Amino acid sequence: MSITVTTWYLEQTSPADLRPATPARARAAAPDGEGPLIMRAETPSPEFSRFLYASVGQDIRWTDRLALTWAEWERAVCRPEVETWVAYDRGTPAGYAELEAGPDGSVEIVYFGLIPAFRGRGIGGPLLSEAVARAWDLGERREGFTPTKRVWLHTCSKDGPHAMDNYLRRGFRLYRTETAEEDEVATPGPWPGAGPLPYGSEEPGRPAAGN
Repeated sequence: MSITVTTWYLEQTSPADLRPATPARARAAAPDGEGPLIMRAETPSPEFSRFLYASVGQDIRWTDRLALTWAEWERAVCRPEVETWVAYDRGTPAGYAELEAGPDGSVEIVYFGLIPAFRGRGIGGPLLSEAVARAWDLGERREGFTPTKRVWLHTCSKDGPHAMDNYLRRGFRLYRTETAEEDEVATPGPWPGAGPLPYGSEEPGRPAAGN
């Protein structure tokens, strides 16, 4: 069975395009009144990157990297042109952004998202703001890299319903749209053999989550 998937390509062409999330709003949305801690994972780790990828993509059909071997994950995330930025909510990883610099001065936000339990808690805006800011200064921070001239990403109709709105609010502009038929795949769940968890329901010790 196939489904129709629309893919949108968005870009910024100047650092002035970035419209950061309002810090006060991010702090107010956080359970303890403080915004998320966002840090670069400076020591690349195939294990950690796979955890982030599988956890964020468990309910939105992120499957292209699930079958990679450890060596393939190492080649994907341990290259000098790749950076991983992680948002933490009171010590727990809540989401991430993976950046990849190109030789032409472009930086792609290859992956971006939040683990389902952390959506709707004011984390996505600050994380995207930080990721875009670090994409724009990546060439200045990294010796031998071309200064950033363009930051871009793509999202699709399989992503969360509020993903596009976050990108547009941060100053991205749509420059291309594509539609294609794809084989429908099941949502992978948090790990092999586990079904998607009911994050939207009230459970003891687990907050109800939005997107």
